[in-house]
Amino acid sequence: MNDPYKNVYPHMVECAAEAARVARGVTAAQLPQSSHCADWDVRTLVNHWVLYTAHGLEHRALRRQLPDELTARDFTAEPGWAEAYAEQLDRAVAAWDDPAVWDGEVDIGVAKMPAADIASMVVKEMAVHGWDVAAATGQPFRVSDGAARFVLDVVDTHAELYRRYDGFADPVDVPDDAPVFERALAHSGRDPRWSTV
Repeated sequence: MNDPYKNVYPHMVECAAEAARVARGVTAAQLPQSSHCADWDVRTLVNHWVLYTAHGLEHRALRRQLPDELTARDFTAEPGWAEAYAEQLDRAVAAWDDPAVWDGEVDIGVAKMPAADIASMVVKEMAVHGWDVAAATGQPFRVSDGAARFVLDVVDTHAELYRRYDGFADPVDVPDDAPVFERALAHSGRDPRWSTV
């Protein structure tokens, strides 16, 4: 990852656009329904997704901590939450549209990590939680082969860290020739065949 702005930023743009598309497809009736994430209904899943992939992403770029007001907020209770999410994603992605932002470290509260690693992990969150939301609401989640390979690499690089904090379940077996994004999902403990339909 010699030039993270050049190598990661395009995947951020792509995954943010797909996340916004999926959010617009979530109906109010689906929010109380179950998801495959342990003990999380769709509302809880969406709130986590919105908080960390949109607000968290912007705050990381600006080197600011997330305020309590955001971490306690039910975004889905607000009219037009999906459009607000899309707009916040645009602001977050714009905040990273500067090669200088990718230098140095980001304080995430429990530790400091290279900015490029944090950005990469949030792009992964956009994609895997985007798939979580899509699967729970009967939608596809589409990423290019390049973005899928990137997400798989991030999953494999940080899998043990995520498992240490219960962010990933144990890997799911899939064929070696499964599509790249399905392998990324499986390596993160998700069954890519899970669906509500």
